[in-house]
Amino acid sequence: MTFQPVVPFNGNLGWAFLQRTRETQEAAFTESAVVQRDTDYFRDNIGSITNAEELVADPRLLKVALGAFGLDDDLPNKAFIQKVLDEGTLADDAFANKLADKRYAAMAEAFGFDLAPSNISISTFPEEIISAYEIRQFEVAVGNSNENMRLALGLGRELETISAGSISEDGLWFTIMGTPPLRAVFEAAFNLPTSFGTLDVDRQLEVFKEKAAANFGDSSVRQFTDPDKQEELLRKFFVSSELNLQSASAVRGSVALSLLQSSVSPF
Repeated sequence: MTFQPVVPFNGNLGWAFLQRTRETQEAAFTESAVVQRDTDYFRDNIGSITNAEELVADPRLLKVALGAFGLDDDLPNKAFIQKVLDEGTLADDAFANKLADKRYAAMAEAFGFDLAPSNISISTFPEEIISAYEIRQFEVAVGNSNENMRLALGLGRELETISAGSISEDGLWFTIMGTPPLRAVFEAAFNLPTSFGTLDVDRQLEVFKEKAAANFGDSSVRQFTDPDKQEELLRKFFVSSELNLQSASAVRGSVALSLLQSSVSPF
């Protein structure tokens, strides 16, 4: 049986509760039987894998590999994932480097099947993947109750990861645009419409930078590695999300009332 995290409130109140209880809840989740079976199997068997084909052929290993990068839904897409892993990231034209979703490149780089030997041979590799899997699976479990809390939990880690390299600020914004969980937080916090993603990518970049400067006095992505800026971003995200939810509920209520009224026959 898997421990189900508790998030009794929405918005900033729920986020404050989750921050206070995260350590205890995450430990209980990680120690649950289902998670332990997944991680024990990965730890015991990943060392025998020599290429991407062998990895995707083992659904239990692949489940952990994908889950460690938030790509759980790709478990059935074996040919696609094998191509991602086979080509790695060293070549500029590698398949993973062409994909908009940067999580695939992160996974391909972590496994390093384009290296000889691959990163699987590194002694610390299994525990690094397992740790990432446990963290993200806890986030998934939280998301089963409240998807916004799942996005908030991953924000700091994802921002820290993408900001650590030497990538340019424009490159960081493009990475956010290509990472669905990060994009969702920023779009909501900046009150961008659902149609925003249909704009030309260069125009999207301009808007993200303009919104960041207008709301935070700085157009950079790296500013959000500062805890205070990050909390302010999350506050705006929760407020916007709650308002959108209330608006959607009001619209549904209005439609339901109209349908009810139209179904009532006059005397």
